Amino acid sequence: MTLPLASRIALVTGASRGIGYATARALAKAGAHIVAVARTQGALEELDDEIRKEGSSATLVPLSLTDFEGIARLGAALHERHGRLDILVGNAGIAGPSSPLGHIELKPWNDVMAVNATANFQLIRCMEPLLRQSDAGRAVFVTSGASHKAPAYIGPYSASKAALEALVRVWAHETESTPIRVNLFDPGPIRTRMRAAVFPGEDPMTLDTPEQAAEFIIPMCAPSWAETGKLYDYKTRQLMNFRPPA
Repeated sequence: MTLPLASRIALVTGASRGIGYATARALAKAGAHIVAVARTQGALEELDDEIRKEGSSATLVPLSLTDFEGIARLGAALHERHGRLDILVGNAGIAGPSSPLGHIELKPWNDVMAVNATANFQLIRCMEPLLRQSDAGRAVFVTSGASHKAPAYIGPYSASKAALEALVRVWAHETESTPIRVNLFDPGPIRTRMRAAVFPGEDPMTLDTPEQAAEFIIPMCAPSWAETGKLYDYKTRQLMNFRPPA
């Protein structure tokens, strides 16, 4: 049986745990070669073991996404080795401080914006030429309802996800006439370590797992996926359009 993503090259950020880990495994199971990016070498090696058990392969890239030059070097290395990129999943993110805006120092603000927004800008810059070499380049970025709900006390995270959504939508418009399709995925509340840190009183067993959410990212990475500039809301299982505020 031919796997749906056989011979596709897929880059996944934040691949060592949570939704990134689950998505990398699901993409590998569908036949893709995984370029797994995360800060922790040991966790990447655990992912590699699981991917090999599935009969697939991975390239491990221990890299902090705040190393913007490192992202550029990764793009050059992928060009040298593969000549293209078929799938980009921008999943890595940090929660940042939970505090009133007036109590937050500039450094943690900058740290959140660097990982959640600027790193994804650099990924777009460095990976677009490779995605253009694919017959069906697909990009999916993981966002959050905090971007439009703007809840109190998680200002840097909310602002960074709003910035990410605007960035991705601009890119979708810019690539509309190309084979590249660019979309957002909002997982909602998922049983991850980051969620537990922000909401310590929540019962994690009431939440869906990263593996459940990842299954809905995979179709968005397939050559057959035709939509661009949309947001898939996992909680409601709906593909949504953006519109001006009511």
